[in-house]
This record gives sequence, structure tokens and C-alpha cells, in this order.
Amino acid sequence: MPRFSTEQLSTEWLSINDRFSTEVKRFVIDFSRQHAASLSAHFYSEMLADPNASQFLSNDEVQNRLGQSMQRWVAGLFASSTEEDVLRLIAEQRKIGEVHARIGIPVHLVLRGARCLKDRFVQLLHDVSELSSDDQYAAMRLVSDTVDLAMEVMGHAYSVSHDRNSRSEEAYRLFAITQNIADEKDQQRAALFDWENQLMFSQAIGTPPGELPRIQASDFGLWFRHKGIHAFEGSAEAAAVMETMHEIDSVLLPLFGSDGAGEISHERRVHLLRDLRDKVKSIRFHLSNLFERNDELESGRDVLTRLLNRKFMPVVLSKQISQSRAQKTGFAVLAIDIDHFKQVNDIHGHQAGDSVLQQLALILVNNSRSGDYLFRLGGEEFLLIAVDMDATRAKAVGEKLRKSVEQESFLLHDGKELKATISVGVACFDGHPDYQRLLRRADDALYEAKNTGRNRVIVKSGAVQE
Repeated sequence: MPRFSTEQLSTEWLSINDRFSTEVKRFVIDFSRQHAASLSAHFYSEMLADPNASQFLSNDEVQNRLGQSMQRWVAGLFASSTEEDVLRLIAEQRKIGEVHARIGIPVHLVLRGARCLKDRFVQLLHDVSELSSDDQYAAMRLVSDTVDLAMEVMGHAYSVSHDRNSRSEEAYRLFAITQNIADEKDQQRAALFDWENQLMFSQAIGTPPGELPRIQASDFGLWFRHKGIHAFEGSAEAAAVMETMHEIDSVLLPLFGSDGAGEISHERRVHLLRDLRDKVKSIRFHLSNLFERNDELESGRDVLTRLLNRKFMPVVLSKQISQSRAQKTGFAVLAIDIDHFKQVNDIHGHQAGDSVLQQLALILVNNSRSGDYLFRLGGEEFLLIAVDMDATRAKAVGEKLRKSVEQESFLLHDGKELKATISVGVACFDGHPDYQRLLRRADDALYEAKNTGRNRVIVKSGAVQE
């Protein structure tokens, strides 16, 4: 029988309990509940002192929610008198391990936290006068053995989930360009050329340096920073493109203002423009090399709409969260659903429904940017991940999509036309490392939009119910 089967774990958990008297078990249950808040506070004081751990716990929302969860975990870990209780605890430990893997918390930090908790348990138990020495030792053993087994279950769930995520991440790295290589190559070359033209025009009309279009915020820049960098991850050329874009925005463009003695001279401006042109040439050169090394990639697209399917959504969200936390930027998730879509299929047939889905996908593509991600989740459900986005702009994007769909006449295969609307739920990244919370908030917002009249955009902020 596999070591980590539920049956084996349940037997082992119950066998731990059977080694101790009813009095000791009752004491540990009451003691853990009594000191849950103190143990949780000790855990956070220790973990926040570790710079590696503090990056996962710095968000206030994380601390507040996780502090409450930690108290519930401590209070409930030893209350397992029946097999049903044990099975519930095993499922809970597995879920925690999967969340740790999803967020990317290193295993050694989880184990360190467990060690801190066990040490604190021992310190508190030493102060208990009503227990005999033997019962005190037994209580310590019960606490230690139970916590160790819980960590073992968590660790296995973490390992399985992490391996699965790693395989998906590697597949996504190969897929990240998301389109036919030749088409993407032409599109991004055109986007880079378009930015260069915008910059030259801005220069010609005397736009102040602070208002010059930044390459990292351009369509090309968004695409490369959020998609291309993953497709070409680890290559020297990709790093060179990123470095050159940063140099253009941070060093070169500000120099177009003045030389310290008033407006820059004509000769100085020409020199800067030539320097800029050389840097753009180097980006084009590196980009060509990167594209030439990549073949047509395995499809992760929805067959009907050619949008991304669910396959890479966890990887994309995990990477986006990591990038946003590192760069202190925001992004938004827009959950999109066609209103009364079942009626389209029932009245006009599934072929008409497919036609509506394809045309909606085109509307979404035309109203999003190269750096954004569009998914068809199945049926009439779509998801947009809008990068570099705050709540105000995200709602505006949702309204733009809603109005575009509302104004569209959807052409059916028999020549008829019909009107359709969408409901949109918006949630913005708030610093919490678990993308499932973000998705639930977007779903909650979409549910509210559907249940308050449809054809509307709802922005959801704050915590969600677990």
C-alpha cells in the first residue's frame, strides 16, 4: 500500500492517538484551544523576523486572514477522536500543502514554522503545574508526533502539486508566445515600429520628456514584459531586450529635456536620436534571433475561439502575481459571461451559438492589448487578465467590452442577426499571493452582475468567503 494513501495515513493518525491516555488527549485539546492565539502570535513574530518568510507574510490581508486560520488549525489539530475526524484533518492538511505550492512558499519555511510552534508548545507545557511529569512528557510527545504527521501530509501534497505546477510552467514557457510564430513575429515588429514612430512624432512637436511614450508601456513593451519574457526565459537576448528597454525609458528619454543650460542643442538632439535608433535596432536584432530559435509550439488554445484555454491559466496567474509583487504593479481579472446564452442555443441552434462565441472572442481580442491574456474557460465563460491595471482602469475596460458587445450585431450562419450582452465581474490584485482568492472575487462580482440585471460591470474588492 502506498505510504501516502488516505487509509494508511488515517490508520497512523489514529495509532498516534491510541498511544496516549484519554486524560492526556483531553488536556492537549483544551490546552491547544486555550493557547491558540498565543501560539499564532508566536508563529508570526518568529516568521516575520525571517526575511525569506516575511515576503510571503508582509501583506496585511494575509496576516489577518492567516492569523485566524492558524488559530483554527492549532485548535482543531488534536480534536480527532473518530476516523471521520481524522479523514477531515488529513484532507485539510493536503489542502494547506496545495495552497503552499500554489503560492510558492518554500518547504523549509513551512517546516521552520512547525518547529517554532512545537518549541512554543513545549515552553507553555513546562509551565503547567497540574500535570505529572509523565503526563507532561506524554502531552509533549502527542503534540510533536501529531504536528510532524500533519507536516508529512502537507509536504507530500506540496510535492505532488509543485511537480504538477512545474510541468505546466515548463509547458507554458514553451507555449508563451501563444500564436503562430510567423504571425507573432510580424505583429511585434510592427508594434515596435509603431512605438518608434510615436516617439519621433512626439519629438517633432516638442513633447516634454516626461510625456514621451515609454517603450515599456507600449504595446510591444507590455507583450515582451508579460509574455515574450516567459517564452524566451533564460536567454541572453531576452535579458538584453529587457535591459535596453529599461535604459531607453530611464536613461535616454529624460535626456531630451535639457543639458543644464536650457533647451538642448540641435547637435545634441541628433546624437540622442541616433543613440535611440541604435538601441531600437539592437532590440530588433535580438528579437529576430529569439524568434528564429522557436518552432511552432504545442497548442494551448481553445479550438473554437483560438483564445487560450484553461491549461495555462494557473501558470499565467502565478507568474503575474510574482511579477506584480516584485515590481509593485497591479493587474486585474475580468470574468466575462454571455447573458442568456442558453437561449441562443435553444432558439437558434448550437451552430449559431458557436458563431456568437467566435465573434465575441474577436471583440475581446480587438479591445485588449498584446500584453493581456484572454481565456475561454468553457461554454460562454471567458477570462481577461489585464496587466498593469488598477481598479478604475479595469472597470473602464470592462465597460468598454460591455458596450462593444451591446452595440454589436452578431451574424448567424443563416444570415440572421441577433443582439447579445455580457456581464463582467472585476477583481484587482491586492497583494495576496494566492490567485484562487482573486478568481473567487471575480466570480463573486460576476455572480452579482448576473443577479442584479445582467449587462453590467461589477468590481469586487475585499475578502471573499472561504
